[in-house]
Parts: sequence; C-alpha cells; structure tokens
Amino acid sequence: MTYARIAKGLGLSESSVKRTFSKGTMSLERLEQVCAQMDLEIADLLELTRAAEGRAAELTEQVEQTLVGDVKLLLVALLAINHWTAQGMLETYRFSESELVGLLTRLDRLGIIELQHGNRIKVRLARNFTWRKGGPIQRFFEERVQEQFFGSAFLDRGAIRIMVQGSLSAKSNQLLQQRMHKLAEEFDVLVEEDRSLDRGLREGTTLVLAMRPWEFSQFAALRRDPARQPSKHDGAALVPGTKVKSAFRDTQE
Repeated sequence: MTYARIAKGLGLSESSVKRTFSKGTMSLERLEQVCAQMDLEIADLLELTRAAEGRAAELTEQVEQTLVGDVKLLLVALLAINHWTAQGMLETYRFSESELVGLLTRLDRLGIIELQHGNRIKVRLARNFTWRKGGPIQRFFEERVQEQFFGSAFLDRGAIRIMVQGSLSAKSNQLLQQRMHKLAEEFDVLVEEDRSLDRGLREGTTLVLAMRPWEFSQFAALRRDPARQPSKHDGAALVPGTKVKSAFRDTQE
C-alpha cells in the first residue's frame, strides 16, 4: 500500500499523508479508514505489530557466514529479502524448481524466511534489519563487491557519483551522518512503495553511503608528523557504512 493510494482513498494530498505518518498524529478514526483500505481490522493491525516485534533486526555471525559460503544461497536470500516471489526467481535465474525449493528451505531453517504453502515466501526479518557491522556480509562486500561497484564512471542512466572534500568538526560530521541515515531510511520507504509495481518497471539499485576521516596513503606518507599517518588499511577504497543492508541487498534485483 503506497502513500499515493492511501492519500487517494482518504481524499488528502500525498504530502499530508506522509506528514501524518512521520509525526505520528493519526487519529483513531483515520487509522480505521487506512485499515479499511487494506482489508484490515484494528485488531489485525495490532497482531501484525506484535508479530513484527519478534523479527530479527540482525543475523548471527554464523548465519551470515553460511550465506557468503554459498553464492546461490546468498543470491536467493537477497532476492527473498527484497520480496521476490519463487516464480519470479525461477523466471529470472537458472534454478530448477527442486533446487530453488531446497535453497528456500535452507533459508527457512536459518530463520530468514518462512516457506509457506505453494512456495510462498514470508520474510522474517524486521523492517530495520541491517547486516552485522564488520560481519561476513560486509567483509564480502569489501573484498569482492566494492571494487567492482566503484569501477565505473557513473555516467549511465540512473547513476550518480558525488565526491566532496573538506575539513569538518566532530559536530558537523555527526550531523551529516544523521542525514545519511535519514536518506537511507527514505530509500527503504521508496523500495516498499515500489513493491506493488510490476518487476519490469523496477531496476535493481545500489546506494552506498560512506564517510570517514581519511587521507590518500601516498599523501599521508609525506606528512612531517608520522603519528598522523594512516595505517596500511587506510589507503583502501571507501568502505560501506552502517546501511550496507540497503546498499547491498538490492544489487541482485
């Protein structure tokens, strides 16, 4: 259910609906009207809320390691997290039905999805799910995906690369990080809104948000103060920030 559809049903502008949700100022009467559009009772909504609270916001180190150890399992996991159907996976990737069911069953055992009747997929992860900071998935990104991602001129349709440099105070750095988190949250909202569109109208899109105090290693080597020189790792490419969940999960769609 998108903001636009809710706005049309309520006779409001889309911006008004978004403002109501963001401020948490929705009246009970209005909430009932929204539920009615989704064929839900208030009691159903409460039950869904309770169920969502029990979902995992992060996987264990072992589960993430299992995913990166099997490229097919990782692919199916990313597709499932992005709400692909089993039929869509079969139509798009070279899986036999039995092979795909086996992979989905493994994801069910890992607690990532619930495989239901007719191979329907229900994601068990929380809305604010993120990959472990410094965990196997992020390391996989840094070691095998990052170089390929940045090896582009970013001139194609839908691509953009912005790089700025300057000296920031700790307060300004923190402010920018908060805004980056907000942008990542907006990315998630748009992904949810576009789920109702036909898959042919959507493109797999990767957004990487990264910022850290950093200086090119060959520049740092010229410093007079050796204490300010970065470690041997600081000359590497930029690493993904805490929102690798959004950045990496949509590369496969």
